[in-house]
Amino acid sequence: MKIIATILIGLFVTFCSEPRTLLEQIKQSGELRVVTRNSLTTCYPTGNDFAGFEYSLARRFADELGVRLTMILVENDSQAVEAIERGEGHLVAGFRAGSGNSTSGRFGPVYQQIHQKVIYRRKGKHPNGLRDLAGRLLEVASGHGYADMLRELANKNPDIIWRERPSLGTAELLSLVLEQKVDITIVDSNEFSLLRQHYPELSSGFNIGNPESLVWAVPIGADDSLYIKTLLFFEKIKKNGALEDLIEHHYGHMKYFNYVETRRFLRDVKRRLPEYLTYFKTAAADHNIDWRLLSAIGYQESHWNPDAVSPTGVQGIMMLTANTAKQLGVVDRTDEKESIFGGARYFAWMKKRIPKQVEEPDRTWFALAGYNVGLGHVEDARILAQEGGADPNRWRDVREFLPLISQKKWYVKTKHGYARGHEPVQFVRNIRRYYDRLIWLDSK
Repeated sequence: MKIIATILIGLFVTFCSEPRTLLEQIKQSGELRVVTRNSLTTCYPTGNDFAGFEYSLARRFADELGVRLTMILVENDSQAVEAIERGEGHLVAGFRAGSGNSTSGRFGPVYQQIHQKVIYRRKGKHPNGLRDLAGRLLEVASGHGYADMLRELANKNPDIIWRERPSLGTAELLSLVLEQKVDITIVDSNEFSLLRQHYPELSSGFNIGNPESLVWAVPIGADDSLYIKTLLFFEKIKKNGALEDLIEHHYGHMKYFNYVETRRFLRDVKRRLPEYLTYFKTAAADHNIDWRLLSAIGYQESHWNPDAVSPTGVQGIMMLTANTAKQLGVVDRTDEKESIFGGARYFAWMKKRIPKQVEEPDRTWFALAGYNVGLGHVEDARILAQEGGADPNRWRDVREFLPLISQKKWYVKTKHGYARGHEPVQFVRNIRRYYDRLIWLDSK
């Protein structure tokens, strides 16, 4: 019996000591380690947290696994591959699946297509094609695949002269173009759609090279468990619309670019915001609001001008109506402190009144729309959206119905009647753009 017992114990120990799958190891450790580039489009530090599309995507995946998320930031795809090969991370997010990277990992589904764009100074000569690159100083960041692409092009276009800058990232190269120390650089289209909000003096020329796909990559040597889980994850978020929501959340409002407005905003951040920053931060903290969001509301309302007055009689930095100010206990709407603290209370109150089934970030966008046009009109648009087969709890859907309440055909059907419904849509879009700019500027 002792011999049998010993054999059984040995078999049990052997069975229990068999290697666990990678997915099981992640769940047991309680940590998912994701490697990605440090950029606006992927992940970047902001305060005690991170922001960026890939961070949001990885955060959702980690939550689904029930583990904490650890981000490992690198400068380019080459460094990301090296980090994975050293075993520092479980997967790479936001990886360019170009032909030169075919053996770097097992690629998940494509979720975004990007182009490489030629970037030049706005007042310079607009490059329309490869011929326009001849004789101009072209510098690119290393580790992004730009060099390989340019080598191929240079075989047929020997007049193209370029230099790779291993020590510089995209932002640094854009600064050199801005300072006229470099004529041209190359940036991914999705990244420039965000960066142009901070470099209004730069413009994009033509697309160069072939389109590239963004994917997640799992190390080739790993077992199938994590890879299959990523496939199922992307299938799920594509089907339920979560992926489209994330893309819209990070890029949708950034499609709108105004050169004059962008320059003015960046100037006002330096000249006006510092004077009121303490008020914004204190008022926001009192009501659990991101101070950058509260500041963005103030900028949309008045460009941070305490003496601002509209034709309809709203006043101050947060542009409060006389009735709203009275309800909030604001005595002097032109007093910057009173206005900012009153605006914070008003937004917080507005957000509490949004139906509980509306989740973030849509909850914030609905509250912003209510701040502008009133919650009654927002609720009318939600009802129209529901009747039209759209989701009344998603801002992306409801914003399509808000402009309808300015048309008699539609507003006669609503409880609260006519309103200039296009205004809250633009109001929310502008604030989101200012908010993202302030997050990025605050992270520098």
